[in-house]
Amino acid sequence: MAQGVAWMARLLGVPATIVAPDNAPTSKLAAVERLGARVVLRTHDDWWAAMNARRAEGIDGFFVHPVLDEPVMAGNGTIGLELVEDLESFDAVVVPWGGGGLTTGIASAVKALRPEADVYTCEPETAAPLVSAYANGGVPVDVPYTASFVDGAGSSGLLPGMWELARELVSESFRISLEEAAAGVRLLVTRAQIVAEGAAALTVAAAMAGLAGEGRVVCIVSGGNIDSARLAAIMDGRVPD
Repeated sequence: MAQGVAWMARLLGVPATIVAPDNAPTSKLAAVERLGARVVLRTHDDWWAAMNARRAEGIDGFFVHPVLDEPVMAGNGTIGLELVEDLESFDAVVVPWGGGGLTTGIASAVKALRPEADVYTCEPETAAPLVSAYANGGVPVDVPYTASFVDGAGSSGLLPGMWELARELVSESFRISLEEAAAGVRLLVTRAQIVAEGAAALTVAAAMAGLAGEGRVVCIVSGGNIDSARLAAIMDGRVPD
């Protein structure tokens, strides 16, 4: 999302400021800067507060929300349209959950055109508010957040309105351990020659564990922003910080 906004701003010839959490991978931040945008780092709590407030303290301009803006969710929905166009059938789609915009966008298209297919989402064990909402009888609650190499998924809570969307579209959310996420990264590199970030590998980990069933399961591998040191540690069989 950050790189997409930076690319579009460059195309339009307007300045862009990307507000990112301070645990974002340096590879992602460097890519944003190469596209000409300015990066402002905030603590995770301050960044999450900006997501809830729809504004970043001390920064003027038009705020593009990476989750809650309907055009962003609609853009994500084109992934679901593409799945339906390209695949004759599938039983389930698994999407990583960060704020929920990717999941709800894809799920809206899939459930409209293939209502028989299940849509699942997955979160890291270090921050899984949607899992907690399902476990709490449908009542969203804030959860402890611990930073990890799975930096593109998981949060301390659900953004306004996201539970109402998710419960209509998503069958279940899975809690994935960091060890399972690392194994998913390794599998993608060794079997498919795909370098994926930790959040993207959550879906593969869920499928590997059989959580999405035994039918034809589509895993959304949502990004490849992972620093080389973390990737090296994972390929060495370790779980990075």
